[in-house]
Amino acid sequence: MAKLIIDKIEYDLPDGFSIAEACRSAGVPFNCNTGVCGSCQIKVLEGAENLDDLHLEEIDFGMDKHNRLGCMCVINSGTVIITF
Repeated sequence: MAKLIIDKIEYDLPDGFSIAEACRSAGVPFNCNTGVCGSCQIKVLEGAENLDDLHLEEIDFGMDKHNRLGCMCVINSGTVIITF
């Protein structure tokens, strides 16, 4: 079981699960949900190594492992702390 913490609110997620729904619940703005618009940008404060690798869409936006798109990220395991 993985743990995602968004601005001090904790979400327990299955390993290998998309973080999009938890981000949406926490108020991260979403528009396209496919990595095209960039509206769901998040900042990874801790645990970047517990997320999947950057997606092509994130690379196109010039993002790195600490600046990601919430609609694209999958939490592999462990704890990840983010803000938006």
